[in-house]
Amino acid sequence: MESREAIDINLQNLWLSIKRRWLPAAGIFGCVLGCSALAASLQQPMYQAQGKILLKKIDNASSVTELSQTDNSELEPLSQLGNPSQTEIEIMSSRPLAKETIAALNLKDKKGATVQPTELLGKLKLKNVPATDVVQVAYESKNPEEAAAVVNKLMSLYVQNNIQSNRAQTTAVGEFIAKQLPTVQGTLRQAEAKLRRFKEQNQVVNLDEEGKSAVEVIKQLEDQVTATQAALVQAKTRSANLQKEIGINSSDIIAVNSLNQPAGGAQKVVAELQQVEADLVVLQTRFLDGHPKIAELQNKKAALKALLQQRITQTLGEPKQVPIKDLQMGALKQKLTEDFATSEVERLSLSSRLAYLSKNLSAYKQRANVIPKLEQQQQELERQVKASQATYEILLRKQQEVKVEENRNIGNASIIETALVPEQPTGGKKLIILGLGSVLATLLATGTILILEISDRTIKTLREVRDAFGYTVIACIPHVGKKVGFRNQKQEWAVPEISVLENSLSPIAENYRMLQANLKFLSSERALKAVVVSSSVPKEGKSTVSANLAAAIAQLGRRVLLVDADMRCPVQHHIWNINNVAGLSNVIVSQTEFQTTVQQVMTNLDVLTAGVMPPNPMALLDSQRMASLVNYFTQLYDFVIIDAPPLVVAADALTLGKMTDGILLVARLDLLDFSSAAAAKEALDRSYQKVLGLVVNGVTMPNHQYYKFHTRRDSDRDSEQLISSRKFS
Repeated sequence: MESREAIDINLQNLWLSIKRRWLPAAGIFGCVLGCSALAASLQQPMYQAQGKILLKKIDNASSVTELSQTDNSELEPLSQLGNPSQTEIEIMSSRPLAKETIAALNLKDKKGATVQPTELLGKLKLKNVPATDVVQVAYESKNPEEAAAVVNKLMSLYVQNNIQSNRAQTTAVGEFIAKQLPTVQGTLRQAEAKLRRFKEQNQVVNLDEEGKSAVEVIKQLEDQVTATQAALVQAKTRSANLQKEIGINSSDIIAVNSLNQPAGGAQKVVAELQQVEADLVVLQTRFLDGHPKIAELQNKKAALKALLQQRITQTLGEPKQVPIKDLQMGALKQKLTEDFATSEVERLSLSSRLAYLSKNLSAYKQRANVIPKLEQQQQELERQVKASQATYEILLRKQQEVKVEENRNIGNASIIETALVPEQPTGGKKLIILGLGSVLATLLATGTILILEISDRTIKTLREVRDAFGYTVIACIPHVGKKVGFRNQKQEWAVPEISVLENSLSPIAENYRMLQANLKFLSSERALKAVVVSSSVPKEGKSTVSANLAAAIAQLGRRVLLVDADMRCPVQHHIWNINNVAGLSNVIVSQTEFQTTVQQVMTNLDVLTAGVMPPNPMALLDSQRMASLVNYFTQLYDFVIIDAPPLVVAADALTLGKMTDGILLVARLDLLDFSSAAAAKEALDRSYQKVLGLVVNGVTMPNHQYYKFHTRRDSDRDSEQLISSRKFS
């Protein structure tokens, strides 16, 4: 609903703006449209000739410029938004082609100078026939033969240039391919060399097969390692048991076993040594130690021990002390020793086998881990080789295609319709001029209305005055005419009628009565006793509102005092046709008494005029005497209305507002501008005034609820202009 109201308001504002500014807008519209009609009538007849060019599908240069296996056989744009036909149209409308056409036809202008390319292109019209590959070429000229000649020559030159351009493109492609072939071939050779070096350095034959076989070999080696480890454990256990039974450490057992072998000769020496020791024992029982035979046997014993040690060293390969008792084994112990030696040999053999198998297993696992990386490197190198090979093969194939295309390229454009000499002139330019003139006239007329409306910064609507002040509107006073009174020193003074008295049944009088009723209900706690009536700028009707409001309240039987505090431009004595010999200024300075100065103008209504104009009204109004008088007035009368100067003229109203119950602000539409309203609002806010409300003056009240004011030229007779039909007393 609010949106609908806003639309209605905007439409009404637009209509009222047109009504208000129709005269200058109509003048602008008529002038522009008349000039357009005159310009159209002065146009000389123009002749238009046209021809057509077919843009054929490209199956030559475009196919060889694509270094791929895709056969692109159509004229395609560089981007998705491009249009191939539009591209050719731009070529046809190029300055070089226009210059060639001018030179070929030797075109001259009226002055005999060579026609400029821009002039020719301005008369040239090129367009694509919808849904076809046909371009229509049209040219306008005052000379029909010239129009046809320009079209035909332009199309002919375009086709020739198209053939040359396509052949040049094919040749350039061939040169490019010939230049690229050695580079691509070198790249291919380098890629092949890299692949070969990679296989040689990493001993690569077939990585797929090698990977599969590596898995099988690793499985077999792992099985063999497991079996060898088990056999080694058994051999170690057997050797430990045999060593425990023999009672000799493992290294001595092996040595004793070697010495007990007959081939070593140690057993024979041991036998002789044992025999000598036995003989020595027998002789020692018979002879003393110094006996020659005992000494001989002792020497022989020592020689045999030395010989035994020599045989041990020869057998074991190193000098080692072996107890003789260990060399004198029985058959069982000898058998255990041989078994231990056999077990140790087996253990050592198994240990060597396990080490060999583990080494091979580690090597195969390492190779298996490297294979994926080698495969990746090999695949990358192979891709490089394939890419280089593919590029090289494409270039070779394209080189052959280019050679063929160079011999058969005839362009992609052909003339399908030549231009004929036109017989009838075209009238489209006149219609265009009239149409453009109408549009321009409408735009300028609209612009005139907008400029006039924008330049007029006065407040025009009730909504605008609400937005400007933000106060409650408590009354809307319709526009009322003024009655001319007399001339005084070259100035014409006017006094508005007091509608409440002179036309009490009029809607205006009813609005003033509504104003006094609204003031009555503004304060529910304490009735208003004294108000200041002011405005933002002069001539807004504050004095008229003050007088009519005072009369409306007085008609209700309440005693009212109307004080004219506008000492700079007093008006109330003109409105009520009373004298102003003495007034408020005289009472403030105690020159006269209030009772002798105040004048009764009607029943229950007294008026205190401004009095003699002082040099500094503010000094009088902002005095303790004035505050005492206001207090005295409120005690003596039921209601006091003070007519104060406008806010932008003086601060008198602000001073008086602090002495009363508040300020009643009058705003006249079509007179008050936004800047003055803002200044007045700022002054009221800055001084913390109590604003009772707004009285909007000079409105029209149609049936529509959105009020619009009279234009300024209708408000020449504003109620604040000092014209009077009354005589001064």
